[in-house]
Amino acid sequence: MNTEQHRRKGLRIMGALIGLVKPLLPVMILAVVLGTIGYLCAIFLTVLAGYGLLRLAYMALGIELLPGQADSFLTLEPGVLFAALVILAVLRGVLHYGEQYCNHFIAFKLLALIRHKVFAALRRLCPAKLEGRDKGNLISMITSDVELLEVFYAHTISPIAIAAAVSIIMVCFIGRFAWPAGLLALAAYVTVGAIIPLVCGRRGADKGMRYRSRFGDLNSFVLDSLRGLDETIQYRCGEKRRQEMKRRSRDLSGLQQELNCLETFQRSVTNLAILAFSFGMLFLMVLLHRQGLADGTGMIIATVAMMGSFGPVTALANLSNNLNQTLASGERVLSLLEEEPQVEEIICQEKTVFEGASAERISFSYGGEEILKDYCLEIPKDRIIGIHGSSGCGKSTLLKLLMRFWDVQGGSVKISGCDVRQIGTRDLREMEAFMTQETHLFHDSIAANIAIAKPEASREEIVEAAKKASIHDFIESLPDGYDTKVGELGDTLSGGEKQRIGLARAFLHDAPFVLLDEPTNNLDSLNEGIILKSLQEEKASHTVLIVSHRRSTLNLADTVVEMERRRES
Repeated sequence: MNTEQHRRKGLRIMGALIGLVKPLLPVMILAVVLGTIGYLCAIFLTVLAGYGLLRLAYMALGIELLPGQADSFLTLEPGVLFAALVILAVLRGVLHYGEQYCNHFIAFKLLALIRHKVFAALRRLCPAKLEGRDKGNLISMITSDVELLEVFYAHTISPIAIAAAVSIIMVCFIGRFAWPAGLLALAAYVTVGAIIPLVCGRRGADKGMRYRSRFGDLNSFVLDSLRGLDETIQYRCGEKRRQEMKRRSRDLSGLQQELNCLETFQRSVTNLAILAFSFGMLFLMVLLHRQGLADGTGMIIATVAMMGSFGPVTALANLSNNLNQTLASGERVLSLLEEEPQVEEIICQEKTVFEGASAERISFSYGGEEILKDYCLEIPKDRIIGIHGSSGCGKSTLLKLLMRFWDVQGGSVKISGCDVRQIGTRDLREMEAFMTQETHLFHDSIAANIAIAKPEASREEIVEAAKKASIHDFIESLPDGYDTKVGELGDTLSGGEKQRIGLARAFLHDAPFVLLDEPTNNLDSLNEGIILKSLQEEKASHTVLIVSHRRSTLNLADTVVEMERRRES
């Protein structure tokens, strides 16, 4: 029952993946047509060679063949046969190239489309659905899983259609010599191209999914190890992590070996089946010849045609083990694309003018743990509100609820008296500027990192925002100034410098409602003073909500709210 479920699931995955081909259906049809004709050229190279050898044998035996008394191919002149063989050989090469070109064109176009869809899905799910999600698995999904789908689009869809088309044509061709031979050919193609791959595929389906999952886990472990390299060296736990990586790699290698064994087993069974059916066709045609149901030409040509026509179904059979991993990757990608967001985006053309914000008896739990319950807060316009409280009392969560990163489970969060769940998402983002505790920097210039808050900003606007954040002098001291690359994850900058760049983003965004989560926790008193002065100047046209443990920072606030810890430690 379990394997049947996996099979049906696999078929649904294939159907969903094939559905993405619709925009490129004409190219896919062209690929199938080219591939079918190409394989027929390859098959009839052997068939025509068989006719040529029979013609030579008849000539050597002095048997005269007259038109209408023998197979038309036997009456062809040797020169014509040779020319036909050359033409078929050239056509086979040209048509195969055309088929592969079309398939890869489709694959790369669709992979780009899928990547766009994956990033769009991640943006739609973020942050509510991605909070705590394994980043290594996500990276594996975006890179290797998507790339593995190239096997499906370039080397699976067309072979299936080509194998079906060629098999039907060859059944008809062999059947013209004797209908039992046509039935045997049909049984051979179905067995080699469908039955054997399905039976073996069921055995490898679970292993394929486990392999993709563990591959993602290994990626996550490597990423985690690289990020914590300094701590690993400091506390001398490198050997421990090396052993863990070795163990995970060994487990992954073991699964790969199991998949390889299944592939080898399937190829052996496939080759045995091809050999059995080929000899079976020979014995059948000999029997039919003795019974007068087939002539000598039919006996030879049907057998030769059978032996030379397994190429398409063999290619189809060899797909199954790779297909297990491909379908596992497809399932992971499609599951992400089909996942419903926890917070739906609101499309609304109506603009909201910021006139203050409020939290009205809001309740929120994360992972079954209650963080806020019946919490109320009033945030008047053009005021600075400070929030103080112990770690874990829900300060950062409150800011994220105001940003509508999550939806409250009770009560309501309002902007200008309107529930944030009714305000357009784009409008809400323009009204609010949010600085988190950990500023993420992209592998780009400092100017580009600040300009994320306002892509069309001029250099003068960027500089002005940097001055307000007390980071301008530091930037100017760098060799390339604002064009200095910050390095991957901003590793070339200190925590305080990254924090001030985050503040510069908030200033540049110039939203009427500014939310700051521990904006000064990594700063010295001098830089803190400069930033607080800038915030004081912004008060006339901005509402600021500051979360901070520092009393010196909260001295700026018109009102300081104490939050109590509700969670059990």
